[in-house]
Amino acid sequence: MYNFEFVKPGTIAEAVSALAQEEAQALGGGQTLLPTMKARLAQTETLVSLNGIGEMVGIRHEGGQVCIGGATTHGAVAADGTYPGLASLAGRIGDPAVRNRGTIGGSLANNDPSACYPAAALASGAVIVTNAREIAADDYFQGMFETALDEGEIITEVRFPVPEVSNYQKFVQPASRFALVGVFVAKFADGVRVAVTGASSDGVFRWTEAEAALSADFSAAALDGLAVPGGDMIADLHGTAEYRAHLVKVLTGRAVAAAA
Repeated sequence: MYNFEFVKPGTIAEAVSALAQEEAQALGGGQTLLPTMKARLAQTETLVSLNGIGEMVGIRHEGGQVCIGGATTHGAVAADGTYPGLASLAGRIGDPAVRNRGTIGGSLANNDPSACYPAAALASGAVIVTNAREIAADDYFQGMFETALDEGEIITEVRFPVPEVSNYQKFVQPASRFALVGVFVAKFADGVRVAVTGASSDGVFRWTEAEAALSADFSAAALDGLAVPGGDMIADLHGTAEYRAHLVKVLTGRAVAAAA
């Protein structure tokens, strides 16, 4: 690990100011950034920790939404039962050490193509709130490790509309505990949203054909005849593109059956 300065601001305003300095990097739970720095694959002059900012920690419920502070840990999300599908997802991220350190804001800012939270945010139609603006999930995710965040912008809160029913199915990659493929299904009064993580080389995406079929008939049988194109799927030593495409359909059916 290269030498760096460590800053721990107490407010969002102080964090924004610290991140405005040259070569400054925000630190959430550090579950991805710190191992990368230890391996000397990343370098920063200043590391700005967001963990000491009280206004970014906690969960509140208002207007049919679950509003989660950006520095709230996976463990805290898992313990909140207001949105069962989201709580179940959070409870299966990594292991207890990861869940008690990693944060929802850090995960969404990193936007790993196999991370779980992006599927929940996209399927829920969540709103990502930053120090500067509000970004709809449909506009936020822009490809593998790419988001709509500007340089120095901080995720302060994530607002999840709570659906009528939901479920997350995750085919776990055993070594990393990330999703080889993960599918989040959320049924709202005006329709169904289906988001897939771990499968596509473009990162998290919505399976719109399944959404249309399930909005008309919320049952696993509604997926009969549908197929996910394998052209954009990830292919590696863990699974071919065709295998991942197959898993998307299988896990979507399981999620619908479990939610229903």
